Amino acid sequence: MTPFRVLSRASRRLPKPSLPRSHLSAVSTYQPTAKPNYPNTPLIPFDHKHRWIPSYLDSDLRFVAHLSGSSSSNKDENHRVGDDPKPEASWIDVYLPRQARPYAKLARLDKPIGTWLLAWPCMWSITLAASPGYLPDIKMLTLFGCGALLLRGAGCTVNDLLDRDIDTMVERTKLRPVASGLVTPFEGLCFLGFQLLLGLGILLQLNNYSRVLGASSLLLVFSYPLMKRFTFWPQAYLGLTFNWGALLGWAAVKGSIDPAIVLPLYISGVFWTLVYDTIYAHQDKEDDLKVGVKSTALRFGDSTKEWIAGFGILCICSLALSGYNADIGWPYYALLAVASGQLAWQIWTVDLSSRIDCNRKFVSNKWFGGIICSGILLGRLSS
Repeated sequence: MTPFRVLSRASRRLPKPSLPRSHLSAVSTYQPTAKPNYPNTPLIPFDHKHRWIPSYLDSDLRFVAHLSGSSSSNKDENHRVGDDPKPEASWIDVYLPRQARPYAKLARLDKPIGTWLLAWPCMWSITLAASPGYLPDIKMLTLFGCGALLLRGAGCTVNDLLDRDIDTMVERTKLRPVASGLVTPFEGLCFLGFQLLLGLGILLQLNNYSRVLGASSLLLVFSYPLMKRFTFWPQAYLGLTFNWGALLGWAAVKGSIDPAIVLPLYISGVFWTLVYDTIYAHQDKEDDLKVGVKSTALRFGDSTKEWIAGFGILCICSLALSGYNADIGWPYYALLAVASGQLAWQIWTVDLSSRIDCNRKFVSNKWFGGIICSGILLGRLSS
């Protein structure tokens, strides 16, 4: 028996389909139409409208197509009117308890660049105060590192409390804990007191001269956030505040200040701050115009690069003068040249119309501070 006959007999024994007769009555949606009178038009055997589709499937397919179209339309609509993408989660969102997260963000623990910029002038001064041929005081470096972390957090808390009405109108700052309502002003004040109490514990580890000098910096810390309301030079005031450690670090080691060494170091930090914070201020210049606050970015405008190039030159010259007066070794000047190149790269390549590039150049200043500190260390060891 041939295979064909075996298959034929087996197929006869299969059960017949039990579809209702109503479903089989309309087996095609094909509707014959008159032949179009188009000359030289090639005949197409099956057009889209002439495809054979059982009627019981036709309605189901139309329903599925309707659902698919609605889903696609909803996705497009959500994409058009949805909120902006949320910022990426930081280590604070991953590792800290939910109750502690707003306070950690209020202190900017997820953005360490501010702590670096505050700590480097302290490290410069402590390293420069070391005896020739010796390493700097490790205990002082540790205390000032912790102090920079606490004081920077306290400064950010003061800033957010005083600027909460402005932060809600600025795109970059509207999600800050106080501006967004995650932390109330009273809770912010309590957190500020806690940070200052810890800072006081560090300050009490220093000599009496340093205690008075360190406490006097609080006047700058508390008044800085108000400067943008009154002057186009808040970046200069920030320079006076952020570089106070250049004075304090030397005093903590020596018990007094040597103006010939420390003042040029302090002034170099002020000019350095004018460079990086002017670049930083260009991120918010449109919002600052709307809100009515001032900055060097608005003051300098299209001449910004010329201004910050001048500040950069003055910064390097002041650093060279401080090192010369401290009788430091030649490695300091070699690395000062490297730091000069890094600063020139920032100024030359920054795109002041790009928020991303401004922030990138701003953050790169931690390397400038590290290069200077390395130069001071090697220069002191070789002197």
